Amino acid sequence: MNIFLLTVTVAFVLSLPYWLPPLIIRLRMNVFTRINGEEALHLPSDSFNAEDFKTLYGNPALSGRSKGAELSDLFWYWLAPGPEVHPEHLELSDRYRNLSRFTRQLMARSRTELESMIDQYQQDPLRLSLHHKKNWTSIRLRDAFMPLWADFFYRLLFNEPCNEKTRNLIVNHASDVVNALKCCKLRNMSKRHQLTEFLVNKLESNEFPHPFPPGLTTLEQAHYLQGAFFNTAIVQMSEAMSHLIMVIAQHPHCQERLRSGDHDHYLDDVINESLRLNPLFGIAHRIVTDTVNFKGSTIKKGTVVCFNYPEFHKQGYENPDQFNPDRWQQCPAKDSNFMPFGITSNRSCPAQGLATVTMRRLAFHVINSYWFTSPVPHTRSLPNRGPCLVMLSQSVSGHRFIRHIILPLMLLRDHWEDLYRSLTQLVFGTIMILHAKKLKLCKKYFQQLESL
Repeated sequence: MNIFLLTVTVAFVLSLPYWLPPLIIRLRMNVFTRINGEEALHLPSDSFNAEDFKTLYGNPALSGRSKGAELSDLFWYWLAPGPEVHPEHLELSDRYRNLSRFTRQLMARSRTELESMIDQYQQDPLRLSLHHKKNWTSIRLRDAFMPLWADFFYRLLFNEPCNEKTRNLIVNHASDVVNALKCCKLRNMSKRHQLTEFLVNKLESNEFPHPFPPGLTTLEQAHYLQGAFFNTAIVQMSEAMSHLIMVIAQHPHCQERLRSGDHDHYLDDVINESLRLNPLFGIAHRIVTDTVNFKGSTIKKGTVVCFNYPEFHKQGYENPDQFNPDRWQQCPAKDSNFMPFGITSNRSCPAQGLATVTMRRLAFHVINSYWFTSPVPHTRSLPNRGPCLVMLSQSVSGHRFIRHIILPLMLLRDHWEDLYRSLTQLVFGTIMILHAKKLKLCKKYFQQLESL
């Protein structure tokens, strides 16, 4: 009897990583919905198809970003300090237009210049120092790409090299923000304020070579750089590259074809397919600023409309969940349900030109420097930061030690980490939502503006 109970107990414990995390995720979403009390319109849906998604996304009445939505207090909490000057969360105003224009000016570099900047990383771009005696290593892709993008955007903004201390300061800040956003850790404002202080000192010393638009204090200027570049830009580009390498790592035929020199159109197709399956935005929300009548439905002023990018990117494709770069030869991106950088008429991503050029160039160097493989599940949210095995060559991946020990152990570790992570996300997410509701950063900011 004792042996039977022991067997059942062991079997139950071993099965936990396979069924408990999805259950906890559903519980977490229910908790978040109850606490936020958010009633939103989700697109696409049974009532609104992919064409409606694009039409409504481009409607100027759906341009609100922060004011009037309970959800905004949480996003401002996650992005603090300085969400009130982050272009993504500003309402349409002169300040938004000025900062949006300024953001585009800062990133307005020629293809040749951007490629030249990325070419500086062509030798061992992820700094893994692999050699014939150490011909493989295990990494987290997001962690590996963050220092590179921190260095890139610092050089882009300040026109000077980024030393290791500064790079670590930026990476610590960006990591703290993205870990809080994914509810994997509580936010650490001390790390964030260290970067703010550094940027304020740079600005006060006149070491920033670009004139800001008028109307911003030095602290607001620092918060703008911190939020737009040393948070959003670094996190988005690191995750975009992590997703790209993960799909390549899990499709050896694709990796072989890329390494064989088939880079011209195929690499573009692989990048597009990665962005389709794993868009930079999960759900983008807009707030209705004026009542909209559409297809017999009334969307009231103040309604939060959630645009579900992953679901939209599945509409109209054959086998939409399948990774198939060759599909783009039959369905050009401009004619498909595909807009990874948003829509031009409604707050599109200002980094689109820079992102596509630099991703392509960096992918070329990374793919030709290493061979990748990964056995772990790949999801758009990437809470595991992209565990991946990196090798000097494809031949290393065929070693029995790699195939029969290392890869199974990576998969087993990810299953158990998923269990722990789902529990911490439930706890930390609930704590941060309650704290955000208490602080009411967004609501208080707009109340203060109205009282002036």
